[in-house]
Amino acid sequence: MAGQDQLDLFGAAPAPAPTPRARRAAAVATPVHPVAPSPELAALAQVMPPLLRMGTSSWAYPGWSELVYDGPHPLPRLSREGLPAYAAHPLLRAVGIDRSYYAPLRDEEFAAYAAQVPADFRFLTKAHDACTIAVYPRHARYGAMRGLPNPRFLDPIYASEQVVGPTLAGLGERAGPLLFQFSPTDIDHFGGPRWFAERLHRFLSELPRSATPGQPLYAVEIRNRELLTGAYADALASCGVCHCINVYPGMPSPTVQFERTRQQLAPAIVTRWMLHPLMKWEQAEAAYAPFDRIVDADEDRRRELARIALKAEALGLPHHCIVNNNAEGCAPRTIAALAHTIVETRARATATSP
Repeated sequence: MAGQDQLDLFGAAPAPAPTPRARRAAAVATPVHPVAPSPELAALAQVMPPLLRMGTSSWAYPGWSELVYDGPHPLPRLSREGLPAYAAHPLLRAVGIDRSYYAPLRDEEFAAYAAQVPADFRFLTKAHDACTIAVYPRHARYGAMRGLPNPRFLDPIYASEQVVGPTLAGLGERAGPLLFQFSPTDIDHFGGPRWFAERLHRFLSELPRSATPGQPLYAVEIRNRELLTGAYADALASCGVCHCINVYPGMPSPTVQFERTRQQLAPAIVTRWMLHPLMKWEQAEAAYAPFDRIVDADEDRRRELARIALKAEALGLPHHCIVNNNAEGCAPRTIAALAHTIVETRARATATSP
């Protein structure tokens, strides 16, 4: 009884603390909802160029709690169920699908993504790396192929059947740029810049085309500055393919890339802000996790990309802009900062115009 009297003095006994397993189960059971946008953010979205679609590289980041999602959720749940909440964010009108770079996806997988987003949302999808690797890197994931020439390199039949067909069939009108990414490599693997441009032209000219305007929208991203030649720009222009203006160490500035690839003739503008210019990928991953704040603000790049966004608007071109967490530390915050910079740059241009 004494024990009971002691409990009665302070009310009911406190409930035992939930175990780690119980906390994980509760997190898994909690639906993923979008965070309510601030009035400022909603107003900012309303003054963006109408053909500009900004988004991030993937959407499954627990650190985006209270930025994109209404609370903390484990990564697997965000990967499976977070896309509708992501697409409800007023500034996020696109997203990159990176996993298709590592293995081709089936059209049913793409269709499952498309079913979760509004009709005006767009996906930037990466082509399987078998399309763009000339010699397999000596990486464990390539197994017995490590260090060997890739027989599928720039093979239009493989790309058409394993990449283009499933992407368009699954995503339909929500398909945005289909990106062929050429990672940094020894350019001798490509036979040098001229041979690369010639081979790329043959490849692009044999890819499927459609009567639907803007589809498929092919884009090429190179990460060796030596490949950014006049012959490369000619190859893209003659095939109606976009150069993806990318912010990546070793590449020329976005402004230089815009000028050298004659973007005013492209069917769309595609930009990807992938990595802080002073960082390596692994360094950025370690320094910026859990990707909930801007760590290294890069205002020069913001201003450049803002000017490109306004050039695209003046040209009347669709513009797909993808931002990675490794650009500054937190992609949603970078996109909001870039949106502010677009507004400020437009205001200055208006104030100084005659």
